[in-house]
Amino acid sequence: MDALPATVDDAALARAVERNTAELLLRMGDVGGGSRRDGDVAWTLGGSPIDYHNAVVGAALDAATAPAVILESRETLARAGVPGTWHVGPSMRPTDLPARLEAAGFAPDGEEPGMAASLDRELTADRTDIEFERVHDLETLGEWVDALGRGFGEGPREAEWVGAMFARLGLDRPDWHHLLARRDGRVVGTATVLLAAGVAGVYFVMTMPEARRQGIGAAITLAAMRVGRDAGAHHAVLTSSPMGRSVYESVGFREVCTIRLHTWRPA
Repeated sequence: MDALPATVDDAALARAVERNTAELLLRMGDVGGGSRRDGDVAWTLGGSPIDYHNAVVGAALDAATAPAVILESRETLARAGVPGTWHVGPSMRPTDLPARLEAAGFAPDGEEPGMAASLDRELTADRTDIEFERVHDLETLGEWVDALGRGFGEGPREAEWVGAMFARLGLDRPDWHHLLARRDGRVVGTATVLLAAGVAGVYFVMTMPEARRQGIGAAITLAAMRVGRDAGAHHAVLTSSPMGRSVYESVGFREVCTIRLHTWRPA
C-alpha cells in the first residue's frame, strides 16, 4: 500500500475517507452486483438488498450531465427492485447535488461524519481480557457474520450479504482484515479493516448487545487501528453512526468531512 504521508491537511484526509469508503462498497459490488467506474460516476447498484450498499459513491458531473445520471441511477434501482443511496461527499459535483437528488425522489437520509485518526502514536491494548483473531476460514467467517447480525445495521439480512461478499473476495488477502473479539472464548465484537487509498479504513465495528458499555468497542477499534499501523498506514479513517461517534473520539478520531445520504426506495 502506498500510504498517505504522516503529515497532511484535512482536505487530503477527507478525500481519503471518500476514496476508502468507495473502495469498500465498489469491491463488494464487483462480486455482488456489478459496479460502474468511469471518469464521471462510480456506483454499485442492485446487488444488495440493503440501501446503504446499493450506492453511488463518486460523481464528477455538471448541470448538463447530472440529471441524466441521477435518473439512470433511479431507473437501475427500480429495475432491480431494491433501494439505494447516494453517498454525497465533499468532492462530488455539482455542488447542488443534494437538491437535485431530492427533486428526483432521493430523500435525505441523514449524515455521517467522516473521521480520521493518526496511527503514528501509542496504540496500547488496555484490555487484557479480550483476544483478537483474524477471520481465516469459512468457519470463523460464519462466527463473524452471526455476531454482526446480532448487533449491527439491519441485522442478519445485512450481515449475511456482507459475509457472502467477503467470502467471494477471499479471506487470505493483505488488503482485507476481518477481526473477531473474544472474551472468555465467546465472541463479543467484530471489525473489518480495508487497506486502500493510502489509509486503513475501519468498518463493521460492532459490540454484542449484552457486552456494550464496557469499553469493548474502543478496544476493538484500537485493535483495528493497530492492524493498519502494522501494515504501514499513517492514518485510519471511518464514517460514524451517531451511537459510535463518542467511542471513536475516545481513541483519537476527529471529524474531517460530512457524508450526506440520499435514499430512494421502491414504492
